[in-house]
Amino acid sequence: MSDIKQDSNSGEPAVFLDRDGTINEQMGYINHTCRFQLLPGAAEAIKKLNDADIPVVVISNQSGLARGYFPEELLTAVHEKMNRQLAEAGAHVDGIYYCPHHPEAKEEHFRAVCNCRKPKPGLVLKASEEMGLDPKRSYMIGDRWSDIKTAANCGARSILVRTGYGRGDEQYIGPQQTIQPDFKAEDLLEAVTLILGQQEFCKG
Repeated sequence: MSDIKQDSNSGEPAVFLDRDGTINEQMGYINHTCRFQLLPGAAEAIKKLNDADIPVVVISNQSGLARGYFPEELLTAVHEKMNRQLAEAGAHVDGIYYCPHHPEAKEEHFRAVCNCRKPKPGLVLKASEEMGLDPKRSYMIGDRWSDIKTAANCGARSILVRTGYGRGDEQYIGPQQTIQPDFKAEDLLEAVTLILGQQEFCKG
């Protein structure tokens, strides 16, 4: 992925979501569709953003592709399952962006030092350019410190959720980090409720 620069502040605010551990249960590599399970409250949280007309974009590292743990067809099937389950709850995501790269990839075409693997900002900047979004007016929600650093690297505000790896990262990784989340929440639903309560977070 190329290094895309985003210098416009005319785009819409959005909410960028990590996938594993934030939207769905953290199970390591999701190498079968049966391993994809939405977290409680995740669909409700995304629907709240939909109802508020706020774009929701999934931003995910998927190095399992690079490592040869599963094919791209499986990743597509997982996202189709996610979209179906969200639709059943009246919710949807507006975009899904993922990084398939790793510097030590087994699959040569995925072997790269890229700008899209979190905590680098490439996925957020690409989504913002393609969808007319402004990272500096947006939030990034995730369960890893890489998500918090991604937000910092693109100027977004960040929320660490305590689902997935979040509680452990908060206790063991966070204290040593210079970059800290703007907010913390128990789960995605609490994070979204927090966002919607911010008066400055508007599309005006």
